[in-house]
Formats: sequence, C-alpha cells, structure tokens
Amino acid sequence: MDLLLLAERENTLLGQDFLTWLWYKSEIRDGLFELENGERFLLFMEQRMSVQGGEGENIDTATVNSSSGDMTEVLMGLKTGKKVTRAQLRMEVDENAWQVQIKAEDFALSGLKTPKVEMKDEEGDDPDSKFLEKIFLIEKSLSLLDCVYMEFIKIRISNNWQDEVAKFRHWLRNDEEK
Repeated sequence: MDLLLLAERENTLLGQDFLTWLWYKSEIRDGLFELENGERFLLFMEQRMSVQGGEGENIDTATVNSSSGDMTEVLMGLKTGKKVTRAQLRMEVDENAWQVQIKAEDFALSGLKTPKVEMKDEEGDDPDSKFLEKIFLIEKSLSLLDCVYMEFIKIRISNNWQDEVAKFRHWLRNDEEK
C-alpha cells in the first residue's frame, strides 16, 4: 500500500475516532468542557451528522439532517459499529455561540458561524475593530476545538484508551434501555 494512502487512511480513522468520542463525551457531560485556563464552555453535536462503516465497496453510511435534533438513525449506526464521519458542532461560551461542520477524513471545517459582530459605528472607533473582533471570534472557535482535540489525543495515546472504549460501549448499551 502506498505510504500516502496509508497516512490518509490513518488520518480518517483518527478523525472518526475523535468525532465519535466527541459525541459520546458531549452527551455524558451535558456538553460541558473546560479550557486549560479554567474557562468552561459547552459543545454539542447537532442537526447534521453522518456515520459510516465498512470498507471498499461495502461502505454503509447513515446521514441525519434534523432540525428537531432526532439522531436515532446515526445512534443506531454507532450501535452497529459505524463511526461519525461528519458532524455539525455548536459551541457556547457565555452568551456567545459558534457553529461549524467538521469532516473526519481531513478535519476540514466548513460553514463556520461566529457570534455576531456589532456593526454600529461610533465616533472614534478604530476602523479595524470589527475585522479584529471577527478574527478574535474565529480564533476563539479554533481554541475551543483544539482544547477538545487535545483532551481526546491525550486519552487516545494513553493506556486508558481501552477503558474509554469500554465506557463508550456501556453508554451505547444504556441508551438502548431508555
């Protein structure tokens, strides 16, 4: 197998593990995560999600686009061994909210929506202030994603990964009983 193809496959698997883990963690924590500085934020998977399983010609995908938040179909996919391949995330800090879609195969972000930047001009305002605020909001969303990804990587490369997988499976089984 070509080294580049092997690296792409490994990145895809890592991305799927990350998004699947992130859904599990956001559910069991009611979305609560914490930055290294102690600042708390919420992160939820919502509305749009895809799960996929199998290889080659036997790839099976389930996609949900639900404004009501009904993720039954993708949850059933997880129970049959599929992993999350795309997800829409909502992140909240105080009254500010971000929304972004992420793909497992290459960690590509799309459709980033930041909190609104106040467009009202006041006399004496720096003409670059709106632009700089927007850049700050984009960077903030990336720091929130970096935080959860770092937490995932620390667990993923540790000896605790198998325990985490067992807890995930237990969570899936308990969801069936509800």
